[in-house]
Amino acid sequence: MSGARFVDGYLGSLLGQANHALYKDFDSHVRAAGLSSIEWRVLATLQDGPPLTVSQLAHDVLSKQPTVTKLVQRMAEQGWVTLLADPADQRRTLVAATGAGRKLVRPLLEKARARESEMLRTLGASEQAALRKLLAKLAGRPA
Repeated sequence: MSGARFVDGYLGSLLGQANHALYKDFDSHVRAAGLSSIEWRVLATLQDGPPLTVSQLAHDVLSKQPTVTKLVQRMAEQGWVTLLADPADQRRTLVAATGAGRKLVRPLLEKARARESEMLRTLGASEQAALRKLLAKLAGRPA
């Protein structure tokens, strides 16, 4: 057998391993707060931005729209999000975090930032900036 294995240099594998390294210990904090990983992603996404359509939210949290539709209805019952009619299109629903949802997720955001900083400490500032820019470009998002 010669050379490195395919998965050792495959981008999908490397990204998956990096993601796992970032979240492996963090997930226990999410569960301790009484949230599932997708509920955490929804609240983190809505924390400091405008209300989003269900379809945009589904895209941002990497899930299917029907799943997110049901999820945000349950989260609204919990008092973590509020559902609003989109004034531009009454057929669409906007989702916003409530004060209770923001309060619940705020300590998790601090833990997530700390974990990210810990993981990135081996990179210099220019490497960190380059990594963020490259990942945003690969994801089709503005840097």
